[in-house]
Amino acid sequence: MTEPATSRSRITNGALIDGDGRSAWARRMRDLIALHLSDLGGEDNVSEAEKSIVRRVATLTVELERMESAFAEAGEALPEQLDLYQRTAGNLRRLLETVGIARRTKPVETLQEYLKSKERQ
Repeated sequence: MTEPATSRSRITNGALIDGDGRSAWARRMRDLIALHLSDLGGEDNVSEAEKSIVRRVATLTVELERMESAFAEAGEALPEQLDLYQRTAGNLRRLLETVGIARRTKPVETLQEYLKSKERQ
């Protein structure tokens, strides 16, 4: 039997973080989570462990994007900032490898398949 929502945590009930979730950071986080879950076949096809990794992937991605923005505004990255950026990017890569980052090709119809489908219509 499922517990009532009031006895579960905010994360279990679908919240990303505390607060109202309307900040640019929270919106980007939510977008990334949805995109990654979609890549993995949708939320219903992903284990809780994979969901946890996807949340961490989204968090690191948002923070890396913030760093990149700061570098662009400053016109440079200080050595300690660049070191943190590189370590974070490396951790992001490892998390992505864990859930799978294999490139998926989009199926493309051959000319013959296209012509046959037009004939049927």
